[in-house]
Amino acid sequence: MNEALSKKKDDVYTLAHSELSQALAAAPNFPAALFLDGRALAHLGKDDDAKAQFQKFVKLASDDDPNRQRALRYIEEPELARARMAPAFSVTSIDGQRVSLDDLKGKVVLLDFWATWCEPCREALPHMRAIAKKFDGEPLVILSVSLDSDQQKWKDYIANNGMTWLNYRDGGFTGPISKLFGVEAIPHTFTIDPDGILQDEHIGDASVEGKLKKLIARARELQVAQQQAQ
Repeated sequence: MNEALSKKKDDVYTLAHSELSQALAAAPNFPAALFLDGRALAHLGKDDDAKAQFQKFVKLASDDDPNRQRALRYIEEPELARARMAPAFSVTSIDGQRVSLDDLKGKVVLLDFWATWCEPCREALPHMRAIAKKFDGEPLVILSVSLDSDQQKWKDYIANNGMTWLNYRDGGFTGPISKLFGVEAIPHTFTIDPDGILQDEHIGDASVEGKLKKLIARARELQVAQQQAQ
């Protein structure tokens, strides 16, 4: 499946579906295989079959499984299963707030991987503060994911440097969120649109305001359309 997602070729998706079908024949209640098979089928344009697999997955997955929420979205909008979606995740921020990427549907998300021991990250911090100030009140969520191992040092740095947005500590390059996004160097940012689709990825202190402005404008349009529909 990883090869299929990388090469984006139908014959590889077909092979992935075949392998997953064999796994499910041996173990019908295999959640990960059901979820992946749903994605493979969606890429092959078999939306009804994909929805059926996602529905089976939803029945088996625990409520706190981030992919359960993602599967519900794929059932509603199967075209998203073909998009370059940012990996589903949920974390508890420094202030105890539970944050799920799919809960942020309709908002632009700027995911910022950093650490207190990283000099380029410290140099980029004023830029991140400026972004937070510039887009305050807009449908934008900034989530800084720290690779710090020292929890107290991380907490003190946030308190002393005006990092008023969402913060979470992943603990290092082998942390679950860092591994999920394939982070191997920092600072590393990911820009995610209101549908959860990954739009941009940058290593280093990059200028992202232009892209954010366009995505935020689209998020506002979606909010207006949703309000009118209600």
